[in-house]
Amino acid sequence: MIEKSIKIQLNGGLEARPVAMLVQVASQHESSVYIEAEGKKVNAKSIMGMMSLALGSGESVTVIADGSDEQEAMTSIEEYLSGSKQQG
Repeated sequence: MIEKSIKIQLNGGLEARPVAMLVQVASQHESSVYIEAEGKKVNAKSIMGMMSLALGSGESVTVIADGSDEQEAMTSIEEYLSGSKQQG
């Protein structure tokens, strides 16, 4: 299991479309991926869970990945949240 604090650098934060993209990125991996913010921990592969966090740009979250491809999952999530891997 690995954990990393990541600052969200997406314009507009994690609204509906960016959340859907994040869920797609997380779902490409076998590992369990969780996002923790403000005392709440949600499954990054769950659109409803991610929407419930209502995260904005500039906020920091803790990403937790656990499984056979946890390092790859962490890298993908970090690239997406940092804005260096914009999709769609």
